Amino acid sequence: MVETPFQNRNKAMRILENEHRYLQHLMGEWHEIILKFEGDAYESEEEARVAFITLRKKLIEFLDPLKNHTNKEEKYFFEMLGLYIGKEQGPIMSIEEEHQEIDAYIGHFLHHTMDDLSQYSYADMKKKITDASEAYEVLMVHFVKEENVLFPMVDRVMKKDDLDKLTEQLNTLII
Repeated sequence: MVETPFQNRNKAMRILENEHRYLQHLMGEWHEIILKFEGDAYESEEEARVAFITLRKKLIEFLDPLKNHTNKEEKYFFEMLGLYIGKEQGPIMSIEEEHQEIDAYIGHFLHHTMDDLSQYSYADMKKKITDASEAYEVLMVHFVKEENVLFPMVDRVMKKDDLDKLTEQLNTLII
């Protein structure tokens, strides 16, 4: 993954942007497995099963940092920005809906892979990775939207006192 410099001037958005980079790093680990399934790169059903089990494990490990990040955004960032631009319609509402969509894709994948994975055929595994693949795609577009639509709004609309308060609220770990 190529490192990109921070796009945002203010500390609050740099915190969230840094979290995006960390989450993207984690996503890269499980997306690589998905790509190999999509490209039929596994040479045996057993090799595919080991990768599938690893994918499931990595998605479970991904949930806590993802939820910690999205909870911070919803509790602090969206609430504060919403005071300026509203939350009932527009970009904040759309971004929050994407949080739910991402949760649904990952949750659907995990729910439908709770049974005995040793019984899955290669075709079963390949079919079931679709939800994880969709979660990845939505997340990547989601990060771009936040960084290019919501984050720049902060500098344009937010008062310094509110930005300072937001920075303090967001300055917590997601791991």
